[in-house]
Amino acid sequence: MFTGAHLVPRMKICTLPDPSGFFEIRFESIGGLGAHAAGQILARAAVLKMDLNGSHFSSYGSEKKGSVVRSYIRLGAADKPIRTSAPIDSPDVIVVFHGTLLEQDVTMAGMKDSGILIFNGAAGEVHEKLELIPSGAKIIRIDAMNIAVEERSRPNAVMLGTLTATVPFLDADIVLMALTEKFAHRNPQAAAANERAFLRGAQEYETLEGAGKGSGDLPVIRPSPVLGYETAPIGGVIPYPGNTVSNDLSTSRTGWMPLFSEKDCIHCGLCATVCPDFCLVWSHEEERAEAGNGESTAVVRLKGVDYQYCKGCMRCIETCPTEAMTRVTETPGLADQLRVPQFKQSAPNQ
Repeated sequence: MFTGAHLVPRMKICTLPDPSGFFEIRFESIGGLGAHAAGQILARAAVLKMDLNGSHFSSYGSEKKGSVVRSYIRLGAADKPIRTSAPIDSPDVIVVFHGTLLEQDVTMAGMKDSGILIFNGAAGEVHEKLELIPSGAKIIRIDAMNIAVEERSRPNAVMLGTLTATVPFLDADIVLMALTEKFAHRNPQAAAANERAFLRGAQEYETLEGAGKGSGDLPVIRPSPVLGYETAPIGGVIPYPGNTVSNDLSTSRTGWMPLFSEKDCIHCGLCATVCPDFCLVWSHEEERAEAGNGESTAVVRLKGVDYQYCKGCMRCIETCPTEAMTRVTETPGLADQLRVPQFKQSAPNQ
């Protein structure tokens, strides 16, 4: 049971690696993993307990869960005002909360040769894009998703623990205290789980030696819209409409996925009434009527889940009356192995 021992307030004088400049951190994440909250906690701890100036802000889409989130933390000496709120293009540390984000070049854009990359990945996972990282940068892997599931916490608590363990001037006790203060009074069980996850994040990370093979800092990438005031066609016509068939919502899942058992399913369709993303795949079959009059009738049966469109909301599990849908921990490759494509054009290699 959590005792609140970490709530004793204290101040520690922390010195930045370059006191004349800023130390900048960028969190790359998706909605639901807690990157925005982690940025708030870190900046608050730095300003109130480490004698530093700090600012924090995030950018994210309109969706509550699943959209890309970037959280920026800029730290400076106590006597150095922070007069900018510009996004951080060339951070000292990049923290990637979901491993699939490594596939996007913008995730690692601006990585310094002297920087640190921390990413959420399973043991043994080495993404091919890591070769682009400058050879002088430190690459850290932590299985935050698995630790969060085991401790009933969130990945942000794990990532904060790893961050404080790899950045020497960040006081781990102070950051843990700030994390605990956020939940101690309203949910003591969550505070205790977060503490365990934080401490495991500080202890169980791996340094990937020689994974980065790039030379020099990575270039800055500033995403720009395809259609803007200079490039929009006359009349405001959009010639390239979006298509939900090509969407991939798999990065929205936060460590859990629904598992379908056909033998336990009664094909009642209740799950389809609550699924928000059309990821349940149904078949239309002809069956001979039991009356024996030779007539057949159309029967709709659930075939499986197209995990490309599954956000992991678990509404199907809550609705299922027979436990044909159960919640399981998502392991690398499991969704691809069990996926039943909703459309022929969305199936791999088609």
